[in-house]
Amino acid sequence: MTPERMAEIHNAAFAPQRGWTVSEFSDLCASELVECFAVPDGFALIRTVANEAELLTLAVHPHGQRRGSADKIMQNWMTSTQADTAFLEVAADNHAALALYAKHGFVPCGRRKGYYSRTDGPPVDAVLMRVALTPRQSGK
Repeated sequence: MTPERMAEIHNAAFAPQRGWTVSEFSDLCASELVECFAVPDGFALIRTVANEAELLTLAVHPHGQRRGSADKIMQNWMTSTQADTAFLEVAADNHAALALYAKHGFVPCGRRKGYYSRTDGPPVDAVLMRVALTPRQSGK
């Protein structure tokens, strides 16, 4: 998936908030530590360092949401990673994402107060989540 397509999907998925730019995606994809997991209407970028995998972003275009794309992306990532632990952060008001991550074993492990600014309201907390990967999940 190209950085241009990533930016298009990300901007549509996170509107009206600021989506990431083509340049930001290009820079991330240039790193040997970052891997992309994609389906036709969505993707996730994962950075793995020292046996820890961080979900940097996951986005599905609105026309493809609620069709299992995010679940498939999560399964593909979690069954192929060699990491022992995975973590992420998500906006506390993103209930669909919170449910998705909980389904895949992630549990809250911290909170950043007022981390996400909102164009249409007050800032929202970031929920930090973590999961220990089993050999089955991580492909070991």
